[in-house]
Amino acid sequence: MNLLFLRPEWLWALLGLPLLVLWWRRRRQRDDVWRSTVDPHLLPHLLGGRARRGGPGLALLLIGWVLAVTALAGPSWRSGGQPLVQPAAPLVIALDLSGAALANDLPPSRLAQARSKIATLLRERAGGEVGLVVWADDAFTVAPLTTDAANLALYLDALAPGVMPVDGHRPDRAIRHAARLLEQAGFRQGDILLLTGEGSGAAERAAAAVAGDGYRVSVLGLGTPAGSAYREADGSFGRARLDAPALRAIASAGGGAYAGLRADSDDLRALGVLEPRSTSGDARDATTRLRLDEGYWLLLPLMLLAAFAFRRNALALVLALAWLPAGMPGPVHAQAATQATTTLEGGWWRRADQAAHARMQAGADAYREGDYATAIDAWRGLPGADAAYNLGNALARAGRYEQAVAAYDEALRREPGMDDARANREAVLQAMQRQPPPSGPQSDPDGESRGQGEPQPGEQQPPERQDEGQAGDDPGEAPATDAPPTAAPQAEDAQAQQAADEAQRRRMEQALRQAEDERGQDEPADAGISGTREEREQREANEAWLRRVPDDPGGLLREKFRLEHLRRQQGGGP
Repeated sequence: MNLLFLRPEWLWALLGLPLLVLWWRRRRQRDDVWRSTVDPHLLPHLLGGRARRGGPGLALLLIGWVLAVTALAGPSWRSGGQPLVQPAAPLVIALDLSGAALANDLPPSRLAQARSKIATLLRERAGGEVGLVVWADDAFTVAPLTTDAANLALYLDALAPGVMPVDGHRPDRAIRHAARLLEQAGFRQGDILLLTGEGSGAAERAAAAVAGDGYRVSVLGLGTPAGSAYREADGSFGRARLDAPALRAIASAGGGAYAGLRADSDDLRALGVLEPRSTSGDARDATTRLRLDEGYWLLLPLMLLAAFAFRRNALALVLALAWLPAGMPGPVHAQAATQATTTLEGGWWRRADQAAHARMQAGADAYREGDYATAIDAWRGLPGADAAYNLGNALARAGRYEQAVAAYDEALRREPGMDDARANREAVLQAMQRQPPPSGPQSDPDGESRGQGEPQPGEQQPPERQDEGQAGDDPGEAPATDAPPTAAPQAEDAQAQQAADEAQRRRMEQALRQAEDERGQDEPADAGISGTREEREQREANEAWLRRVPDDPGGLLREKFRLEHLRRQQGGGP
């Protein structure tokens, strides 16, 4: 066992032991003065526990001091393995924004396919910092290295050849600019992903140079060997073809890989950019031996000494108190937490207001889908005028008009100024007044055919009842008058009643829709007069001005690259 101290500077505190002894003796001397002047039988009442001579007080104090200092010094007699954190290598994406990016040999264009592939890479890459560079005749930084891949994705729609100050094709400058970006961020290793369709000898030499500095260059080929024509910045036409051999040479010189663009993510996996490599090599399971701090083992005897120093029979008291919390009820917050856990396991994880809101939303969803029974169950019993109003609408849609009127009354009682509830209540009452009495053989004094009750004036006969009338005129069936009314089957009676209920439900829905349409026609008129004429004119002028603002997401990048290009031309550095 090799004993050492992780914080040996704390051992200097052991020099305070003589000072403790001196302090203790001076304390005892003050007690001796009282002993020389006070009767012995009165000393216990005057000095308390200090009346007795000797005792383990000084020894306990010295032992406790040594234990505390030793624990703070961090004694260690063994070591353990700790995994090393392997930092992920950063990645810089260099996208070709020359005129060739508009070639449509990869429909709809190389640029569209490249932006989609970059978006996939940003979404699926497992950690690590990512930067974005675009290039044509020169290279520019769109976004520096960052761990926020979602932020980089916001720039993709603005990337187009039009944002570049000068057209051209210089992949060598893109490689050097990407390596400079990694170096400025403090990384000695990293990956560069070049997205282009053509290479050059200068790009191959640049890739070899940055590879010697620790930056790996991989290439993702854009285009097809047959190529496609595209319009250049000066209006002339050019033809872009995929030069796979030249791109492979760049990747080989840069120590990376080459892959052609594919619809899935296999090309990115082949390039090794989805899983960031370690900047410390391939030893992902590397560990190191670290000394373990064992000072906490000295806390237990230190606490026992403290208990003996301050109270008699302290050890028994500590042991008794150790069992006390087990038999005591938990604090209020603990009971609330337990109730919350039980509530979560039961499925009712919301507070009362959250549960009411969820029921309101569930009822609204069911109402929109036409499931009025579910909406009624969701809204019934909820507090508030809005819940009563919604309940009345669902009851009215379901044909339960008396209950709907009661729900509207409840909404008006809670909120007397709710005009919507008052209007819907009147509509339901009018529909109830137009409702015909139930038809049937027992209530038909004239012996008419069942289900053929006369419709109310101004109403259209329900389709079901029209079908029954047509069926009665069919010569292939027996007429309804051939049999006595009392011998008719009960199924026809139920069908007639269902037809009447359906007709009434349609009339109810029509009344509610008419009331809603009338309110919808009134609202724009009220909104139109809410502001003065000057305010309306100002609003219209602002909207017209906003419509004239051009929608150009790449304008900021274009101006940024133009100023950077001018600075470089004036000798302001790369």
